[in-house]
Amino acid sequence: MQDLAKPEAVPALAELLDEVCERFHQQGALGLVAVDAEPLGEIEKRYGHEAHRTALGVLGELVQAACREALGCAELIAAGETARSELLVLTARPADDADFYRVKLPELVLAIRQRLERQGHRAVYPWMRQPPLLPLGSAYVVRNPLVSPVRQIRGALDEARADAQLASALARRALRREFMELLVAGDVQSVFEPVVDSSALTVFGYEALVRGPEGTPYESPAVLFRRGIEENLIFELDCLCRRKAIEGARDFPEGAKLFLNIRPTSIHDPNFQPDTLRRTLGRCGLSPADVVFEISEQESIENYQVFREARDAYGRLGFQFALDDTGVGYASLEALMELAPEFIKVDRAFVAGIDQDPARQNMVRAFQAIASHSGARIIGEGLDRIEELQMLAHLGIPFGQGWLFGKASPLRGKG
Repeated sequence: MQDLAKPEAVPALAELLDEVCERFHQQGALGLVAVDAEPLGEIEKRYGHEAHRTALGVLGELVQAACREALGCAELIAAGETARSELLVLTARPADDADFYRVKLPELVLAIRQRLERQGHRAVYPWMRQPPLLPLGSAYVVRNPLVSPVRQIRGALDEARADAQLASALARRALRREFMELLVAGDVQSVFEPVVDSSALTVFGYEALVRGPEGTPYESPAVLFRRGIEENLIFELDCLCRRKAIEGARDFPEGAKLFLNIRPTSIHDPNFQPDTLRRTLGRCGLSPADVVFEISEQESIENYQVFREARDAYGRLGFQFALDDTGVGYASLEALMELAPEFIKVDRAFVAGIDQDPARQNMVRAFQAIASHSGARIIGEGLDRIEELQMLAHLGIPFGQGWLFGKASPLRGKG
């Protein structure tokens, strides 16, 4: 939770309207910046009005800090109209101050954007993992004595909102094009994390993990797949990742298992059909018996009957299956019964600190009991310490995986 004093509520535009009109009239011009905070509406839906009010208050503090940085002084900051989640910066200037319109106003917009990029997480913590992109727009209006100041301010507000929408659309288009270029160029690589026998301390297999271009946000697989979902290109990204994983396994150690992450929709990919996939693996020196398909418990399988039929077809060729992230969601038992995987990967939440936590030990024993009835074998994920691995071995868990064995990296001989 927020451990600092709660920020002051941002006053509504209606409360400041008389003061804004007076400054506008005296100075002769008004600059306006609109921060579209509608993406923060998710906080109110999930956590209530008070959480949303707090988030807007922190956002107001960040915007005010940007005003001081760009303009050297505080400015009037107001919340938008009722039921509209937005913040407005209203700054009156002399009508003949052309430098403000040409230079200072764009600098203010840039300062707000950069401040939100650096510190936007403060406004959404602890309700969101990542701060959403908040569109910014600006407008400038010179006082016309023939028109009421309220009408002019309304027109400037509409212009700033339209500017924010345009900027947002251009930013989304640029992001989509950037992501499409990544897909078309196949600009991802696979790294491999060892799965280790907990008793013998020998490598049993490797899980193929994806990384985007180094030095970019897409280097993080979480960002990469989130963008794929947002752009409705997750199927294409999944196909690319599987292809890169197989290509990266050309120097795969003999006798080791390749754990390959797939989404349930993979079974509909023509290049992933059993016979086609078998030929692809053959060109890389692999056979179906070398491959374990990982299905995340958190991935939705819409039709278990269809998926089981596909699973059986792959199984007859020698492919095996693992259920990943077991225990994270609500569908663990159903997925275990429906998929009957050869491996059950217990999520790191149950493994971290297991050597010191009897409750975690009991949970893993329960998973082990389920696995023993179905003939599956357990893999404990997220190992960071040798004591955790030793406890897994003590509990009869055959395999472990995690940073204890080093960070995931390309196989030897791969650049």
